[in-house]
Amino acid sequence: MRGDRVEVVVDVGDGTRTYEVEATRAGRRVDVRTGRGLVEVVEVTRGGTPVRTARFMAQRVVAMVEHPASPDGGADEVVTLHRAA
Repeated sequence: MRGDRVEVVVDVGDGTRTYEVEATRAGRRVDVRTGRGLVEVVEVTRGGTPVRTARFMAQRVVAMVEHPASPDGGADEVVTLHRAA
């Protein structure tokens, strides 16, 4: 879903660097795969076609935070209800 986002913090030797992969259009999602010493973050379409790919060495990944898209379309609106007098 649009708004689906993954942050990856990587050790670069003299500090850390943060990378973000975000689903940029409606119908796309972000998948995370791990294996063989790699962490792969992929933005894919509804049909499963990869659009963008980011690969990191698993030994260098310090943290990974997944931010799923909110089910209501990202509206964080606060509604105040008033009771009729």
